[in-house]
Formats: sequence, C-alpha cells, structure tokens
Amino acid sequence: MRALAHPIRLSLIELLSVDGPHTATEAGEVIGESPSSCSFHLRQLAKYGFVEEAGQGQGRRRPWRMTQVGTTFGSTRADAETSVAADALAGMIQERYFERWRQWRRTVRAYPPEWQEVGGWSEMVWWVTLAEQRELDQQIAELVRRYRDRLLDPLRRPAGAQPVEFVALAFPFRPPPVEQD
Repeated sequence: MRALAHPIRLSLIELLSVDGPHTATEAGEVIGESPSSCSFHLRQLAKYGFVEEAGQGQGRRRPWRMTQVGTTFGSTRADAETSVAADALAGMIQERYFERWRQWRRTVRAYPPEWQEVGGWSEMVWWVTLAEQRELDQQIAELVRRYRDRLLDPLRRPAGAQPVEFVALAFPFRPPPVEQD
C-alpha cells in the first residue's frame, strides 16, 4: 500500500491501466511530470509487482505496462502502521475519484448529448443483511468485469467507446452500535 500511496504512482497506474504501455518520457508528457521522476516511480511500482517492462522497446525506449488490471485492498488491518497506510491510500484514491467526477460535472456540456444523458450518478438506500450486501457486491463486480478485456486490448474497444469510470460505494451510514458494558 505504501508503494501506491503517492500521487505520481497513482497517476502512472491510471495511465497504464487505461491507455496501455508508455515509456517514462511518454507518461511524463501525459501526467505533467519529468521523465526521470516517472522512471523512478515506475521502477518503484515494478519493485512491488504493479508494473513491468512491456518488452516492446527499441534502443533506449523502455515501455512499461500493468501486471494486472485492477487493484483491491481490504479494510482489515493487522497493525497500526498498515492501518495508517491503508487510510492514506484510500483517502488519496477517493479524492482522485471525486476530482474526476467534479471535472465531469464542470465539462459535461462539452460532451455530445448522448454522453451527457448516460453520464451521471444515482443514490439509494436499502436495508440488507451482510450476506445480501456481499452478494450484491459480487453481482456488480461480475457485471462490470464483462468490459475488462477492453482495458488490456485496444482492438476490443468498439468505435465510439470512451473510458468510463464506475465507482460504487456501499456502506452502512449510521454509526455502529455502542456496546453496553
């Protein structure tokens, strides 16, 4: 988690996940960082198994790619240090999601009308058991996974396809019950 809890590393992971392999120089141009900074952070991500050299380079050109699509981490923490790292990473990722959503809201009218209609949000509350919420999480993940191959293979992307971010937040919103002594 500490390897990911850095804004440049998160930007690199997002770039490689959505757009595929890039060199440090290419990545730097896209995310607004120097090639040397991107190179350092790509090596750090490789050290922890998140990225690898794509092997498509010629000469000094060294493209990098993701080793897997998607990263998950749980909320169960073994110790205080891991808890702090998980909270920092979760906070950074959350802010990135919401900043992209705010950007969408600021620019929505620049999209074609049909994209304006499908981009949006919904909010609802439901009463479920823990087992039912787990089942719902699994069903949503399975539905979204149907499109995962398009991240890895640009040739599978239909004409007119856009990268669309889907963020689902599900959590009990009332404070936990207070235990009585």
